[in-house]
Amino acid sequence: MRTASYGPWLVGLGAALWGTESAWRIPLNELFDAKVIVFWEHVFILIMFLPILISRLHEIPKVRAHTWGFMLFSGFAGSAVGTVFFTMALKYGNPTVVNVILNVQPVISTIGAFLLFGDRLARRFFLYAGIAIISGIFVSVQYPTLIGVSFERAGLNLGTGYALICALFWGLSTVAGRGVMVGMSLRLASSMRIVVGLTCMTLILLAYGKLNGAALWPAAAQTHTTKAILLLFFLASVSGGIPLLIYFQGLHLTRASTAGYFEMMQTLAAVCITWGVFHASLYPHQVIASIILIAAVAMVHHVQQQIETPSPESVR
Repeated sequence: MRTASYGPWLVGLGAALWGTESAWRIPLNELFDAKVIVFWEHVFILIMFLPILISRLHEIPKVRAHTWGFMLFSGFAGSAVGTVFFTMALKYGNPTVVNVILNVQPVISTIGAFLLFGDRLARRFFLYAGIAIISGIFVSVQYPTLIGVSFERAGLNLGTGYALICALFWGLSTVAGRGVMVGMSLRLASSMRIVVGLTCMTLILLAYGKLNGAALWPAAAQTHTTKAILLLFFLASVSGGIPLLIYFQGLHLTRASTAGYFEMMQTLAAVCITWGVFHASLYPHQVIASIILIAAVAMVHHVQQQIETPSPESVR
């Protein structure tokens, strides 16, 4: 595997840019329905990725059926449904809490890889995974104890639930993504995931009766057309297509054991935006629980890397 001194920093930059998406999704929630936001996001990204997709069309006949199966699930769970739940979580919950809770994804993806690919689990995996889950519970609640406190006052609202569902879908999507990368080139996989995601979102909007002008561009968006277009553009570029290319370029030049820690830049960037810009603050016990959660997830990554044998398949 090739390595370069700047590789980890590219991983960190790409992850940090991904973490900026709350800056665009939160104000977009005031203009569009969550599902419509994700639909337009895919439209904008696909337009950006069209040159890459067209240049890789000749590879499609060579892709095997089981790889397409992984791709369909990855696009459905990760690119479409998971992103919808994330957008809804930002709308109905504390955005800072939502972004911290999403750090449980590596735990979910590790368990998924164990069940689907037969990956080994380190002896200390369940210890650190348990710490991460318990910490996630404390991050979710506004009070250190739930005795005599209602679920709503404790902060266990729709936003928290949507964030956990999002983490589940994104974690499983990561596992499916591994199956995709084994049988498909990075550029084709990145482009086709957007195509699959857009197809899924089109069908979802059709099922909900939102595939019409009034729903796709509601009155609020018509009143602020320039704002809506700019927010969607920044979401699709600064937080979508651009970090995708930067991140994977960095990953090709970075050992997986190192990349996992630089990926934490996503959480740092997200928290800086949700807390610093949107003033979605945390209670002291939530800050402590957040630090423990991130540390536990980092240890999950660390102990798993110790038992995994590097292979070309590990380079996405």
